[in-house]
Formats: sequence, structure tokens, C-alpha cells
Amino acid sequence: MDLFLDVLVDGAKDTLTLVPFLFVTYLVMEAIEHSSEGKAERLIRQAGVAGPAVGGLLGALPQCGFSAMAGTLYAGRLITAGTLVAVILSTSDELIPVFLAHGEPVGRLLTILAIKVAIGVVVGFAADAVLRALHRSGDGHPHIKELCERAHCHCGDLDEAHDHNHEDTHAAGEHSAQTNREHVHEHAHGKSHVWHIVKCALWHTVQVSAFIFVITVAFGLVIEGMGEDILASFLGSQPVLATFLAALVGLIPNCAASVAIAELYLEGTLATGPMLAGLLVSGGMGLLVLFRTNADMRQNVIIAAFIYGVGVVSGLVATMLGLVI
Repeated sequence: MDLFLDVLVDGAKDTLTLVPFLFVTYLVMEAIEHSSEGKAERLIRQAGVAGPAVGGLLGALPQCGFSAMAGTLYAGRLITAGTLVAVILSTSDELIPVFLAHGEPVGRLLTILAIKVAIGVVVGFAADAVLRALHRSGDGHPHIKELCERAHCHCGDLDEAHDHNHEDTHAAGEHSAQTNREHVHEHAHGKSHVWHIVKCALWHTVQVSAFIFVITVAFGLVIEGMGEDILASFLGSQPVLATFLAALVGLIPNCAASVAIAELYLEGTLATGPMLAGLLVSGGMGLLVLFRTNADMRQNVIIAAFIYGVGVVSGLVATMLGLVI
């Protein structure tokens, strides 16, 4: 019982020291995301054959929701499979907030991000090239209507409401339209908008902090129970097994997976190879959204297995090369 209480207290202390850094980081991230809402989506949709490059770069932005957007865009065939793969492989998830909260050198963080982006872009272009050669890249046309029908989102009702509102605005005259635009602008940039950003940052901070606490306590109990030297020796002597397991953790469909992998890496429990494998596969909600929105389950499984394979191979190669970051 004393052991459990000691681990619990240590876990709470370690987590509380990270909370201010996490909150500030998420506050900045939310402000950036809300101020540029929709721009990233338009960029990636208009990228065409350069989609994997654009997707790989944008995927590195510190937000785990970007991969979810990519999953939806692919389900509507607005982006290619290679672009989707590039986004998921490069998605930074919680890597940036965790590294900043721990005060890690920026160069170390940028090196990991650069590797993830490079692998994502190269693999994305290769995937699209192979699919085109096999004539399996699709018909080249969007499938938004089918996507909406499966989601039962009633797009037609929204379009009708938009048309009705447009007619009402036109009938009311130019002065009324100007007043409406000013009202919308004030609402978007008013106190409610700022409070929304703060609430989002708070919610993200609470979620990640809670997960860090649980992971810290869980692994604290494991380490205290079996001994830190024994655990480190096992993972250090089993780099291949650690790589496969880290990639499996990365498949967990939420941002928490990257928190666990980053924490274990910073603690020295995971080596560079397994860390890369886990973080490459850890694409936030991207795969979950893909399985929810894309009707072809066989295709979804193939994409998930392919991403897992890329992560494992990359991790094993990094281990063979003796890469240390």
C-alpha cells in the first residue's frame, strides 16, 4: 500500500509540473488553428499530384485533428491514398507539447519531426506511383455525395437553408447585408471566440495531463515492482520486440498513444528505433475516422497495415544503423 501511495504521489507531482507548459502550448496551438481554419484543407485539396508533399508538411503541424480531416477527405476521394499516408506518418500528435513541457532541446524535436516528414513524403509519393501503375488510383473524381449519404448529414437541407438565407438577405437590401456581416465578424472575434479557444486548450490539457498521470503511475508500479534495471535491460535487449510493440501502441486511435511513446522515450525506456516506429504509426484519429467514413473496409485494413509496416521497417532500419537522437 505504501508503494502504491508513493508512486501515486510521485506521478501527481510529475504531472502537475507539466500542466502549465501544456496549457500554454495548447493555447497557442488553438489560436493558430482557429485563425487559419479551412486554409490547410484547401491547400491539400488543390495540391493534386503534389499532395503527399503538402500533406507531409502540414501533417507535422502540432494538432492531432489534421489526420482526422485527411481521413474524411480521402473517404470523399478529395485526396489520394499517398497523401493520406503522408499525413498520418508525419502527424506530430502530442510529440511537440510533451517535448516542450519537458524542456527538451528544440533541435532534438525538429530532428524527429524532419525524419517523420521525410518518411511520410517519400512513402506517400511511392504509394501513389504504385497505385497509378497498377491502375488502382481511382477514377479521379470526388465522391462527396456518397460520403454524405453514408453519413446522413443532410447536405441538401443545408444548401436549401443557405439559398433561403441568401434570398432573404438580398431582399432586405445592402444595408441589412452589411449589418449582418459586421455582426458575424464581431461574433467570430469577440469574447465568446476567445473563451472557446481557452476552453479547447483547457480540455486538451486536462485530457493529456490525465493520460500522462495514468501512464506515469502504471509504469511507475511496473518499474517499482520488477525493478527499473530489469525493465530497461529487457527493452534494451529486445529492440526488435520493442519496435513491434511500440508500433502497435501507435495504432491506438487517439492522441494519447503518442504521449505514451514520447514519455517512454524521454525516460530512456524506449530507444530511437522503437520510438520512431511508434510515432510514425501514431496518426491521431486519422485511421479511426477513415474506418468510420470510408465504406471499403478491405481498403481501410490495407492502409492501416501498410502504415504499421512502414513504422516497423523504419524503426528496425534505425536500430540497424545505430541511430540515436
